[in-house]
Amino acid sequence: MIRVMLIYLIDLVATALIWIIILRVVLSWLISFNVINGYNQYVRMFARFADSVTEPLLKPIRRYLPDLGGLDISPMILLVAIYLLDYFLIGLLQGKSIF
Repeated sequence: MIRVMLIYLIDLVATALIWIIILRVVLSWLISFNVINGYNQYVRMFARFADSVTEPLLKPIRRYLPDLGGLDISPMILLVAIYLLDYFLIGLLQGKSIF
């Protein structure tokens, strides 16, 4: 019972993080191309929330990446890491062979 709840919690947190990262990237594109007004109160509120959740995870990745100009691939690396961590943790909790 506890194992099933832990699996559900890990999957829920991983899915929420994945969606917040994707929405942060799309929102930054929409703001930079002036599709959405960055001065709007609600847009700013969600952007600050997404930054506060994802920036502590993205900053260590950016520290080790080379400068690619205006291209930031750290969200893609973080998404892959979250997928892998979710896969391995749930596999371990279910007692499956990971490799």
